[in-house]
Amino acid sequence: MANKEDRSTHYKEGSLTLAGTVMLGTGVMIGAGIFALTGQMAQMTGVLFPLAFLAAAVIVSFSAYSYIKISNAYPSAGGIGMYLHKAYGDRLPTGFNTLLMYFSMVIAQSFLARTFGSYTMQLFGGDKTGMMVPILGVSLILAAFMINLSGNRLIQGVASFIGVLKIVGILAIGVVGGWIADSISVDFTSPGEAGTFSNFLGATALGILAFKGFTTITNSGSEVKDPKRNVGRAIVISIAACVVIYSLVGFAVASNLSLAEIIKTQDYSLAAAARPALGEYGVWFTVAIAMMATAGGILASIFAVSRMLAMLTEMKLVPHRHFGMPGSIQKHTLVYTVILGLILTAFFDLSRIAALGILFYLIMDIAIHWGVLRYLREDIKANRWVPATAILLDLLALGGFVWVKLNTDPFVIGVAVITMIVIAVAEQIFLKRSAEFHQHH
Repeated sequence: MANKEDRSTHYKEGSLTLAGTVMLGTGVMIGAGIFALTGQMAQMTGVLFPLAFLAAAVIVSFSAYSYIKISNAYPSAGGIGMYLHKAYGDRLPTGFNTLLMYFSMVIAQSFLARTFGSYTMQLFGGDKTGMMVPILGVSLILAAFMINLSGNRLIQGVASFIGVLKIVGILAIGVVGGWIADSISVDFTSPGEAGTFSNFLGATALGILAFKGFTTITNSGSEVKDPKRNVGRAIVISIAACVVIYSLVGFAVASNLSLAEIIKTQDYSLAAAARPALGEYGVWFTVAIAMMATAGGILASIFAVSRMLAMLTEMKLVPHRHFGMPGSIQKHTLVYTVILGLILTAFFDLSRIAALGILFYLIMDIAIHWGVLRYLREDIKANRWVPATAILLDLLALGGFVWVKLNTDPFVIGVAVITMIVIAVAEQIFLKRSAEFHQHH
């Protein structure tokens, strides 16, 4: 009976090392970024896509400042949920923006799962029926769910092992691809119609999606050894590693494929770039690395996002029902996260999944920086100009991305707006009822 009634979260302080934390962060970042976004960014901004990756890195570097300063002051397994609560309290901005982050992270899981399916099917000549990519993606999420049920030690061990293999593998792809190519230079002088400023900003926004996995580190919070020191260090190391890897591989892809080929193979462009450089063996190697990278990314993402939702539940900012399930709240939020990820993986394609993810993330990111400027700056000893610059850069990227999507795929903008309205209204109703309940009792 005691076990049945134990609904509290169970965080193990000091159970994650610095290296393990870095691997969890890079697991999400590298898995989502270089494998599936390269083609989408090339479609949006032409040959300028390697520069869009670098522009995204600049924006994320400014953004990381706020997260590092808050995590140093308030390390928490709730991560972003706790950060927003520190700034806005038990109010709508906290619940709304944290749920945006939650959904963007679940969307990232689906993005990874679809990427896993797209690359895996290259071993079999592609997915001609259109059914195998979602089936493989769903299977991967279920496997990651089972590992997450096993506890931090196994999660960290598997993520670290996969992380080392994929980083070495991706670096090998970039180095060998650049070495075999006639030149790693890319002609940026004639970007064509796609090279407009708004298109470049839109591609930069997509590039941010390749780096935003650093925020999963904040959700490890108090579970990290010496969190006031190591959470910030893990964020910096993860971003720096990804800048090097994305730059190297981006230029290698651009050197081995024409722009038309990159766009045509956008869901598996890295594998396509390996074929002219290394032949079929290169494709097999790239697919193997992609499978490991996306698998590690999903493992790390599920680990982080379920903990954030559990913390929100403990803070009474979101409703919770256990539906008769045994175990802690943490286990329940893990189940909810996986189910939502399965639905998105089964019914949404890669480009729309990515669009929803970046829209939700950028709005939440702006709220974090505004919270620092308006409410937390003196408490965490933050410089005013850094978060202010981060807000400006986020708004530029968001505006460019929305403009491009309004002209190419307005449906996804409509879905995003309707979803945000539903989240805001539902959250406001919940907070109002919760306040009335506490007043009554």
